[in-house]
Amino acid sequence: MEKSSNTSFDYDLICIGSGPAGQRAAVQAAKLGKKAAVIEKRRMVGGACLDTGTIPSKTFREAVLAFSHLKNNFHEHGRGASGRPTASQLLSGVQEVIRTEGDVLEDQLFRNDVAMIKGDASFQDPHTLQLVTEGDTTRIRAENILVAVGTIPTPPPGVPADGKIVINSDGVLSLTDLPRTMAVVGAGVIGLEYASMFGDLGIEVTVVDGRQRPLEFLDSEIVDELIHQMRNKNVLFRLNETVESLEISSGPRTRAVLNLESGKRLVSDLVLYSVGRLGATEALNLKAAGLEADSRGRLTVNDHFQTTVPHIYAAGDVIGYPSLAATSSEQGRLAACYAFNIPTEPMVDHFPIGIYSIPEISMVGKTEQDLTREKIPYESGIARYKEIARGGIMGDDSGFLKMLFHRQDRRLLGVHAIGTGATELIHVGQAVLGMGGGLDYFIKTVFNYPTLAECYKVAALDAYNKLHE
Repeated sequence: MEKSSNTSFDYDLICIGSGPAGQRAAVQAAKLGKKAAVIEKRRMVGGACLDTGTIPSKTFREAVLAFSHLKNNFHEHGRGASGRPTASQLLSGVQEVIRTEGDVLEDQLFRNDVAMIKGDASFQDPHTLQLVTEGDTTRIRAENILVAVGTIPTPPPGVPADGKIVINSDGVLSLTDLPRTMAVVGAGVIGLEYASMFGDLGIEVTVVDGRQRPLEFLDSEIVDELIHQMRNKNVLFRLNETVESLEISSGPRTRAVLNLESGKRLVSDLVLYSVGRLGATEALNLKAAGLEADSRGRLTVNDHFQTTVPHIYAAGDVIGYPSLAATSSEQGRLAACYAFNIPTEPMVDHFPIGIYSIPEISMVGKTEQDLTREKIPYESGIARYKEIARGGIMGDDSGFLKMLFHRQDRRLLGVHAIGTGATELIHVGQAVLGMGGGLDYFIKTVFNYPTLAECYKVAALDAYNKLHE
């Protein structure tokens, strides 16, 4: 491997954090012949995405779905309910998935000769990092540094997360018992994902959020369907409500008490506080590098992912929206290319968004709200799972896919889906959108039968009929 171009540096690129952004940036740098390293303070590489976030939460979701499927089969065959699973049963497979995926990531770094360094890093100067590992302190220098430390949950007000009565999203995977009642404060992506999972288990869930509508960046019809399905599973929504204070009650059974600004009082066995996340930059000593985070701990970057210090880059959740594992990975790759002056195309703006609620949601491109605001003439086409053979086979009669086309040139402008397999189904629309295709492609194309992809044909015909009325 080519050594650092400057002998005063230990590495050409050091990535602080080994999540999707840091891991991908380090591998890209190594493939360019550069000497790269990742620093990770957690028990394994992969960052919060692997340890407490994306991977474990989706594994938990699969366990919930498996239980729901089993319970439904019992009912269909005239037997009694199989009973509620325990927390340990639902979480039993999580650590195995984490370990397996961690091994895969470590192997990728090892095969590309990326150094893996365990410890806590902080800046000593713009090129120097202090590394604390099991009480030992060392210093390492890099020509370029990528800050990819991700985020941490916003702490609840007044009462700290104790992992039993009050938890944040990181604490869900450490639960030893399932509650009978649960309050979720915050109707963002993470809050609604977990609210829908616990609601699917038959737990009484109350969602509290100060906004009138959750997930405002999504298609409003999709959000309406999600809320409808969650309400059918006894999830109660308290929108336009904010939590004034949070207390722990004393009595025979310890419970959480949420006092809302409206005067309402909610009592719950468990509170999941999920009101946003903060950039995990507090311990980095950014001032020594000439950097400053915003009030949410996040760093500002330019189009090349450079901070105000040109050789220090930042990528992933620590720079804010869109805060997706997939986009973070691509940001890291691009940052490494820019750091070593490798010509590259910027990340496309039509990346897919996936929300792993029950039912799951995915979208790519523009929403109807976007197009109305931008005064772009469009027509929509909808295919409902109950009209698709595959939907009946799977037992999903409520999902649907919506496509939006330009009324004049019939270009595809956006795709929105809710239901089983939505996050996989969306990639067909993403590919067509990326290639500049439109209605004519879907009208002429033959899809496998029976598949969910047939939704694209049905939705396209629906839009075609509307355009020719």
